[in-house]
Amino acid sequence: MSETKRKPIFGYCMYDWGKSAFETSVTTAILPAWFAALFLEANGLTGTIIGMEMTSDAAWSLAVTLGTLMVAIVSPSIGVIADRKRIKMQALKWMTWLGAGSVFLMGLAPIFDISFQWMWIFIMFLLANIGLNAAGVFYNALLPYQGEDHEMDAISNKAYAYGYLGGGLLLVAHLALLFSTDFALWATQVAIASSGIWWFGFAWYTFAHVAEPEIENEIEDLSLKEATKLGVSEVVTTLSEWRNFRTLFIYMFAYFLFIDGINSVTSLAGAFGIAVLGLTMGELILTILIIQFVAFPSAFFFTWLAGRWSTKRALTFSLVMWCVMIVGAMSFAPLALEGHDEFDYQAEWDGESYVITVRALDLVGMGDEDQDFKDDWSHILPFCVDCDDNHFEDGTNGTADSENMSAFLAANEDTRFSISVIGGSLANSTMVGTHHPTNLGDGKLDFIPMTIRDYVWEPLGMAVFWQWLMLGCLAGVLMGGSQGLARSLFGQMVPETRSTEFFGFFGFFGKVAAFMGPMAYTTLSVMYDSRVAIASLAILIISGTVMMTWVDVEDGIAVANAEDERNRGAKAAEE
Repeated sequence: MSETKRKPIFGYCMYDWGKSAFETSVTTAILPAWFAALFLEANGLTGTIIGMEMTSDAAWSLAVTLGTLMVAIVSPSIGVIADRKRIKMQALKWMTWLGAGSVFLMGLAPIFDISFQWMWIFIMFLLANIGLNAAGVFYNALLPYQGEDHEMDAISNKAYAYGYLGGGLLLVAHLALLFSTDFALWATQVAIASSGIWWFGFAWYTFAHVAEPEIENEIEDLSLKEATKLGVSEVVTTLSEWRNFRTLFIYMFAYFLFIDGINSVTSLAGAFGIAVLGLTMGELILTILIIQFVAFPSAFFFTWLAGRWSTKRALTFSLVMWCVMIVGAMSFAPLALEGHDEFDYQAEWDGESYVITVRALDLVGMGDEDQDFKDDWSHILPFCVDCDDNHFEDGTNGTADSENMSAFLAANEDTRFSISVIGGSLANSTMVGTHHPTNLGDGKLDFIPMTIRDYVWEPLGMAVFWQWLMLGCLAGVLMGGSQGLARSLFGQMVPETRSTEFFGFFGFFGKVAAFMGPMAYTTLSVMYDSRVAIASLAILIISGTVMMTWVDVEDGIAVANAEDERNRGAKAAEE
């Protein structure tokens, strides 16, 4: 590859390297816990946002939803304007300033009064999401200009690979800082603010080496009113003439379905792991790290596979494997508890009372039932007495007499916790709550994990964390291929002269899809259980995979080339 192409492509990839800091360190690993702690300290369990009472996780979800929805609605129209004016790189810079700047400013939250700190983070997180999603429209639209159709897989996958590696390396540095300082406030501020600097710093390399694409039919003078009118009218025209781009629109609908399933799996996996499998936050963070580093080489593997098979076949293979992975997730189950130290609460008689220790400090969550549990048993459990959020304090123990211990055992029958007692009048007593992750049999699909646990996990002695880690490695492999190939296949069938408009549609379908999967998961988990809800995500991916059989890539490329020739011919005729 010539130097004239190598630098722009490397510059293009470095944007993924930079922005991944926000997606990995901030959004996934660090900020949610900090935001929840500030929210709870200021409001208790619920606070008022836009006239509605919300918990911290609902407020967090609202910021993500608003940021994605606002950009999704306007992205096709913005794309039309960017295809008529040479503003792709300039718009990418503006949105990067907004996104990265907002991430940096999150770190300043402690300078405000505690009642405003969570609100400041909410506002900055909302702006950061707007910046990220809007930048993605222009960034993706630059892809067709970076190489020929046969190079698209390599470029797109390389960019994703750089993102996985960059985000993973920075997350390692951030976690090292946080753990070495016992999660000091200043360390959290540095981790958040440095993510914004990382994003903008590496994006600057993109700005320096990726050129603004030439536009054959550029409109010189375009007022804001005219630009808005043009954007809306062109989008309406494109939608009315969808038959002219039939293959592209079929692919977008297929993408809508399978990316909905994939994104739902990745976004809901943490909640599933904690609530259903009983994993700890430490185990989840370790899995996130492993996924980042597994996904990096996997992206290059899928580039090779696409070269051997074709982009469409390699992408379809990855989608089939996503379905296999979801079925695997349904089969995971914690092994039956055996040793005393495997129980959530461990009580030991010291001659006068029972000393109670806790297996995992993040055992009790922030849900209403968990809060009621803490209120009911705070007099015997090792809670931090000087904290507003009433969490377990490291290095302390609770105490209970025989009467309280007996009542505690009985009260836990209908919970998701487990208790083991050694010594005293209650020696060798245990209680595993009916909602504990090891208890199976009530769900519609529980026969799957029960069977696999009996014949696979228990004979192998494979604890649920190792089952989960195996899932994480497979997810990393598939993420390294499916995301990059999905974008590159779309890029091959998009007319260069209208790339931003169509990538605006691409982004729109991707953002709207972000609502469907979680909504289906929530509905089915309430109606049935979490394993049935997980199974529904496989149906989405299967539906998208079936639609892929109707995508004629050669036809899509031919239509895109014809549209480019028409637009370039019209420009030449004007001159």
